[in-house]
Amino acid sequence: MGVEVGDAIPNVEIRVLGDDGRPTPVNTGDILGSGKVVLFAVPGAFTPGCSNLHLPTYTEGAADLAGAGVDLVACVAVNDVWVMGAWSEAYGAQEIQMLSDGNGEFTAAMGLTMDGSGAGMGSRSKRYAAVIEDGVITHLAVEEGSIDVSTCSAVLGAIS
Repeated sequence: MGVEVGDAIPNVEIRVLGDDGRPTPVNTGDILGSGKVVLFAVPGAFTPGCSNLHLPTYTEGAADLAGAGVDLVACVAVNDVWVMGAWSEAYGAQEIQMLSDGNGEFTAAMGLTMDGSGAGMGSRSKRYAAVIEDGVITHLAVEEGSIDVSTCSAVLGAIS
């Protein structure tokens, strides 16, 4: 059973890339728990749909999200912290906080794990977008195959 609108964001230790280039542990409750946050999840950094469509909607729409009162835009994937950092750099996504859920613990706590073993990817995150206000999920859109309901424009439509 996954999280639903009205639930608190799970508080799980994940990693971010520190200024010194080392993995830095953070708790999702701390990083996602205050203000208005847009969190989007992808099955994998550098994968075609994530890199060519999903992430660019957020890099191009970051200013619009800020204008709608969003304090933080974050992306989470079941990838290691260095992959997330390289992905951010390669796609000009420095305004997006990249979150490494390398062990899939946050994804499991969200109830949004996907079995990607058929594609040789193992356990990954489903593609989704959430709006979190002061630690409470106020909007959650999980994709069922395409990339529609979790794009930046879809999230903007939900919070406008």
